[in-house]
Parts: sequence; C-alpha cells; structure tokens
Amino acid sequence: MLAHPRRTLYGFQVTLRNLLLALVLGVLLEGCGKPPAPAPVAKPTPTPVPVNAIPVGAFLPLSGSQEAFGQAAVEGVKLAVSQINSAGGLDGRPVHLILRDTNSKGSEAVQIVRKLVADDKVVALIGEIASENSLLAAPVAAELGIPMISPGSTHADVTKAGPGIFRVCFVDPFQGKVMSKFASSIGVTKAAILFDPADPYSAALAKSFEDDFLARGGTITAKETCSPGATDFSAQLEAIKAKLPEVIFLPVYYPQAAAIIKQARPLGIDQPFIGTDGWESPDFLKIGGEAVSNTYFASHFSAGEPSNRTQEFVGSYRKEYGHDPLALAALGYDAMNFLADGIRRSGGTEPAALQKALAATADFPGISGTITLDADRNPSKSAIVLRVDEGKFNYLETVAP
Repeated sequence: MLAHPRRTLYGFQVTLRNLLLALVLGVLLEGCGKPPAPAPVAKPTPTPVPVNAIPVGAFLPLSGSQEAFGQAAVEGVKLAVSQINSAGGLDGRPVHLILRDTNSKGSEAVQIVRKLVADDKVVALIGEIASENSLLAAPVAAELGIPMISPGSTHADVTKAGPGIFRVCFVDPFQGKVMSKFASSIGVTKAAILFDPADPYSAALAKSFEDDFLARGGTITAKETCSPGATDFSAQLEAIKAKLPEVIFLPVYYPQAAAIIKQARPLGIDQPFIGTDGWESPDFLKIGGEAVSNTYFASHFSAGEPSNRTQEFVGSYRKEYGHDPLALAALGYDAMNFLADGIRRSGGTEPAALQKALAATADFPGISGTITLDADRNPSKSAIVLRVDEGKFNYLETVAP
C-alpha cells in the first residue's frame, strides 16, 4: 500500500527538524562544558631600527596628569635629533629615537624601561619628567646597566640610584633656596607653605624652602597640606589667611597649583603665590586665568632670556613648531645633546665607556645653562625666576648657583 504523500513529506520535515535541533543542542552542551579557546595574543615586536643607526629610548608622559610636560620635552628631544642627523649623525651614524608614553605613571615607566632595553636594545634612555616616576625607573635602568638621563626630575635622590643615572636640570634643594632668596629679596619676612606631603617633589621643596627661609631670619606663619586628587582647598586657605603671611609658597604641579590659586582669590587672599618649575605649563594659565597674575616661580629657561644661545634655539624651535619653547622643551633638547656629546667623547655606545664620558661632562653649553656635573651627576647651573602677568610667563631674573 502506498504511503500518503502529505504524511511522508510531513514526516521528513519532522525528522529534519529534529536533526537540526539535536545538532544545535549538542553544540550548546559542548560549549557549556568547554569554554572557547581565547584568541591568541600578539607578542609585541621591537621597533625596527635602521641599519647602522643608534637606538635611543625616550620614556615620557605624553598623556595623563603630566602630559604638558612630556609634550614639551619630546619636542625638544626631536628637534635635537633632527639637527644631529642633519649634520651627519654621530660618527656617521644616525640617531633613531624610540618614543614611549608612560601615561604619567611610575609603574608604566618601569615596564617601558625594561622593554626598551630588552626588546629595542637602546643604548641610552631619556626620561622621566616627574620625580616620583624617575625614582621608580632609575633603579631599573641602573640594574640593566644602561645610562638614563632625566630632563626634568629635580628630586635629589633620583641620581643616587646608580652611577649611570644623570640629569640636566637643577635639583630641589637649589630650587627651594632660589625662591626663598627671591622672597627675601622683595622684603618678605613672613611666608606660608601649602604642599603635598605624599609627593616626593612637593615635600622636598617645602623642606628646602622652609630651611633656607628660616636661616634668612624669616618666619613660617602657617604650614598646610593637600592631597592628590583633592578639589576643595578652602579649609587650608582659610587657615593660611588667618595667619597673615606676605607670600604663600606652593610647590605642587600646575593643575593643582592653578586650582588652589583660583580658589584663594575669592576668599580675599591677595598675597602673591610663589612656586617652582612644576607650574610651567600653558594649562596653568588656562586653568588659573586672571587669578594667577602676580605670581612667581622658579624655572630652568625662558624664551625671553636675551643671550645669543637662547635666542638661536628659540628661532629654530619656532621655525619647527610655530610657538615658543617652554623650559621642558629646552631641557629635552639639552638631554639629547648631552647624550650625543657623551657618545662622541666615548668613541661609541658601549655602556661603561658612555657612562664614564657622561659623568666627566664639564662646561657643556646647554640651552638651559652651562652644565658641569658634580660627583652625584647633578649639574651646577643657574635658575630663572618668572613672573606671571597678562597671561604670560615673563622673564624676571637669573639666579646663579
């Protein structure tokens, strides 16, 4: 007997549907029992270095809280590299710059230093800017035996990590004394201090200023603290106001410094604030606005300084970038040229010979001042005092070491 055609077709459809359901269910059950294998992670590859080139690693804060410092420094480093290579390189070998962003974090600076040495085979390191980051990175560079040159870390302990750690900036004890001397020179006898005790840079500068100011016969009327990430400083400012200081020393980085000064003015605090090189950023002017007028800070360089050496650099920098250099641009430029001078004098890039040549640096004509290193590989050089007025950093005076 022949099967009914509709029944046969219906049975076939059911069978096919059941098979498909079974297959899907099997896949789902297998998926529940065994998670899918993770996608393979690509291993980072070293940056290709041109044949015969000299690889130099730069680890700088190109993003994060100190981004403005890193962006200025890298422009100076790149200008120096361009000029060196245009002049034929170092003993006929071009410099190849390998740039890495620390994101303004010490932990990332440490990892980057290791990778630059292990993967990219750099012969020297330029970085970091913030002292707290260099204090973490310097021992790693010392352990790996590769010279490290900080453009802008001013904490005295940075170079104590090892004989291959250098800097082209002055140190905090000198910077604090410069601002103490400046305050005394304008007749100030009573000062207050507002600082961040958790930040090595801020704490060291507060101590240096206080010690020198007291030694000059001054009085510290108030000493208040702030913390990273804080946004309300009214309690500290009211406490300072009540003690009637003539100036307020504020050794913190530019975002916080500008915010503090901006909050102080509506409270009736009209006294000048004085600070340090951590203020020098266009963002200090943007955040602070009119409130930061009639403030003063120490720096390493001013585009308004009239020497021929400074003005020649300013002209080259303007031509390259279309704006005037800040201090960290000059320090980045000096760091790269300081390294190049050491490579020339050492006759190559062998780490021990290069380290010895750099340590023997004397009378090097830096843009931020003539550099002669002491036994701790710190330069003895002048500082600049800048006055903030009309939305600009204005050169005021040079203070000899």
